[in-house]
Amino acid sequence: MAYEDMRISVSVLRITPTQELPVELVERKGLGHPDYIADAVAEASSVALSKYYTERFGLILHHNVDKVLVVGGQSNPVFGGGEVLHPIYIIVAGRATEFVNVGGSLERIPIGTIVVSAVKDWIKRNFRFLDPDRHVVVDYMIRSGSVDLVKTFEAGAKSVPLANDTSFGVGFAPLTTLEKLVLETERELNSPKVKSELPEVGEDIKVMGLRVGNKIKLTVAAALISHLIPDSDHYMSVKEEISNRVLDLATKIAPNAEVEVNVNTADNPKLGIYYLTVTGTSAEHGDDGATGRGNRACGLITPMRRMSLEATAGKNPVSHVGKLYNVLAYRIAERIVKEVPRVREAYVELLSQIGKPITRPQIASISLLLENPEEAGSAKSDAEAIAREEVSKVTSLTDLIVREQVQLF
Repeated sequence: MAYEDMRISVSVLRITPTQELPVELVERKGLGHPDYIADAVAEASSVALSKYYTERFGLILHHNVDKVLVVGGQSNPVFGGGEVLHPIYIIVAGRATEFVNVGGSLERIPIGTIVVSAVKDWIKRNFRFLDPDRHVVVDYMIRSGSVDLVKTFEAGAKSVPLANDTSFGVGFAPLTTLEKLVLETERELNSPKVKSELPEVGEDIKVMGLRVGNKIKLTVAAALISHLIPDSDHYMSVKEEISNRVLDLATKIAPNAEVEVNVNTADNPKLGIYYLTVTGTSAEHGDDGATGRGNRACGLITPMRRMSLEATAGKNPVSHVGKLYNVLAYRIAERIVKEVPRVREAYVELLSQIGKPITRPQIASISLLLENPEEAGSAKSDAEAIAREEVSKVTSLTDLIVREQVQLF
């Protein structure tokens, strides 16, 4: 493998660190959000196909199932009860290898069965009150891939995979205090501990963070489970407990900030408006979702940072740089910040070229924010060395992704 013709550019930034900007915004769409569901079932479908292909044929065959639409249903949640009136509709769309020549005869892969089973299994594993058989209709519209892309994929099957798109991946490190707090707030509220101690909290958690100077305001939208909440007083007590738990978390992550937490701010008790759900997701009543509209590979939506609009979910983990390069860019940035002294922030952009080995991006662009910009020599060379090493190992990401050991959204 030749890596020497990969161009690497390392530059020094002279900007205000994100942590010190006067205003900072960041968002996380959590586990039960319709956009998260779309990403998650796309990825579950890709993982299931990858495992089937590998077990049956010894390698992952061409597929991209990265176009998922979640169409919201209708429900009637009421204190102490409620019901789903119309199910959520999920359609997985994309391309996948359906026929394989085995010993001179075509073997058909049960694409539909694999995908539908993968989606329902993901729902079972991640929701307590959303029944994949009663509350969800799972459909698929998956066709064969384009001849050119399939041939490109197969051409790299026995060597270094060839990029199946001209695309870029973007990553940065480290997370700011606000970014950490938003990320960990959703994870905390969806943790087994909170679900055990506060079962009224559904899986659809969205967190929006705003920092103005040293003041942080978190707006939390938490879908509460209607049949576990007998009345409005109980509802308000759950909201208060959510707020208290987030504030406790904030004292650990942002001890020097003044933190305000607002939960379910659209509530209007006088009008009988409460964020109640039967199943734990707003997708049960009209809120829709689509792949790629949620979190980036860092788990957040970060408008104050450089980021790609490329969806990581559902793309094949072998050669689709829209997935691999976004994961890789974050890994490079994280290593640089961890291993190179006096780097305050690192940004990485990787650009592929369709049909070229994924180990040879057109360019790896690295931007460093240093404590002292005048002492950039060794930092630049160290950052370049890390980038070369990580790019050379990009094919190792495939196995990690299939084993679901890599954060993608």
